[in-house]
Amino acid sequence: MSAHATRATAPPPELLARLHGILAQVADPEIPVLSVLDLGIIRHLEIRPDGRLEVGVAPTYSGCPANAVIKADVLRALRAAGFDAVAADVLAPPWSSDWLSDEGRRKLLAYGIAPPSRAVGSVRRLWRGDVPAACPRCGSTTTTLQSEFGSTPCKALYRCDACLEPFDYFKCL
Repeated sequence: MSAHATRATAPPPELLARLHGILAQVADPEIPVLSVLDLGIIRHLEIRPDGRLEVGVAPTYSGCPANAVIKADVLRALRAAGFDAVAADVLAPPWSSDWLSDEGRRKLLAYGIAPPSRAVGSVRRLWRGDVPAACPRCGSTTTTLQSEFGSTPCKALYRCDACLEPFDYFKCL
């Protein structure tokens, strides 16, 4: 057997489209309007030499309590559709908020969570809070950071100085 025969391969386009359809229905347990595809955490789909489907899943944050639930939900959905699937952790490169799809950003905004404005290249910049978060209700960028952590660790809590409403901001990373 050649070394090439032992490599995983990409699914054919029609199968890939079916897999994407299944994964588009797997919601993030903390932000249920987002799918795992919206989050950009599905990094690869490959057919292993043994015929099993390998799903590469990148954690959004290393300490995110939803990571195990997300992987289990992905596998449950694929297995329910008849796929013998396994999950593989993808740790490099680390997940970035730039991987959120445009549709995911729209869904966050409609849900009342301000989407990340831009990725931050360093942890130091992440904590500086120098990028004003736009209010998802009125659009004002005159906002005030209330807490570095919102309803989940991946969000910060802001208050809009224009409409006075509190809102979560999905942190840039």
